[in-house]
Amino acid sequence: MTVRVAVIGCGNRGADVYARHLIAQGAHITALVEPRPARLHEVAARHAVPPEGQFTHWTDFFARGRVADAVVIATPDDDHVQPCLHALALGYHVLLEKPVAATHAELDALQAAEARSSGRVSVCHVLRATPFFQAVHDVIDSGVLGQLVGLTLAENVAHWHYAHSYVRGNWRASPPAAPFLLAKSVHDLDLLRWYAGSPPARIHSAGRLHHFRPENAPPGAATRCVHCLVPDCPSDARRIYLTRPADQWPVTVLTAGGVSLHDALRHGPYGECVYLGRNNVNDYQAVTIEFENGVTAQLTVSAFTHNNTRTLKVLGSHGELRGHMDRGELELHDFRTGHTRTWTVNVTGNHGGGDTTLIRDWLAFLRGEQPIPTPLDESLDSHRMALS
Repeated sequence: MTVRVAVIGCGNRGADVYARHLIAQGAHITALVEPRPARLHEVAARHAVPPEGQFTHWTDFFARGRVADAVVIATPDDDHVQPCLHALALGYHVLLEKPVAATHAELDALQAAEARSSGRVSVCHVLRATPFFQAVHDVIDSGVLGQLVGLTLAENVAHWHYAHSYVRGNWRASPPAAPFLLAKSVHDLDLLRWYAGSPPARIHSAGRLHHFRPENAPPGAATRCVHCLVPDCPSDARRIYLTRPADQWPVTVLTAGGVSLHDALRHGPYGECVYLGRNNVNDYQAVTIEFENGVTAQLTVSAFTHNNTRTLKVLGSHGELRGHMDRGELELHDFRTGHTRTWTVNVTGNHGGGDTTLIRDWLAFLRGEQPIPTPLDESLDSHRMALS
């Protein structure tokens, strides 16, 4: 069975990740929705989508009725809910990019719409599909740790990644983008909920925008990096983009639609000084969650790290598990035997292989071969934690 999929939103995730993996795994992209004509035509040519399958707004696509088996919704954060409601009204199965919604009322509306529909929503919680984090879940399930007591998870957002996405990029201002914790770490909250195996009972969170503010600009800073003479600025766009492969993220974000990297740095947002004050989202946040079963979890999200990875500890009455995602390393200490076991998990690919696995599992669901991955109901707790 060849699954026919429409992709709504042709940004990095929609076109460069999901569409690519769908085609690689045998699906057929029958329609694309993208408001930027140049980007729409670029992606349509890449995936051989004919003119009749190209739309600049999702309302025009849905006006055609059921013309595919399923849809991917990878629009900006503030434009997830309405296209998903339209898709469910037509009975489409939906792969919905996170965060699925930015308010409790919208979460309730999506849940109610799915209950009325023959379609089902699967949320793009790619970390659940990552072999590394699945291995952590397997250890917890094995019982070797004894009673689960605590979880500590750190999302290390490398300083250059934060500058790219949360100072210069689409997630720099909330609204219209989702708040920092919801946009960046709903994945992590979902993992903690999955590992704890219990709904959250109490949540405390503290965070703010510490550094990327106009008053912290170095003397003599220019409004654009290409004109700036300040030495050794870690957020210099020339350092971030000119030293990375032109055919890989994040450079491809700047050059989407045929824009040259030179023009993007001179005229687009990714060449701006990070101290202009056009961003308002936190650059550091710490969250403590107490789950109903007594497990306590801490999540720290920080822009002030040199690496771009996640690290964690899982603490039990009879053992401790430590993990470092970018190296795929897991270290299990068994208190009963005194033995330590270390091993590695394959973490190649986007999100440590999670993107590939998520698409594989979603296509298997669409073909009737297995249950839906990351169903909507299981994703609501993570979103509600972020919105608390």
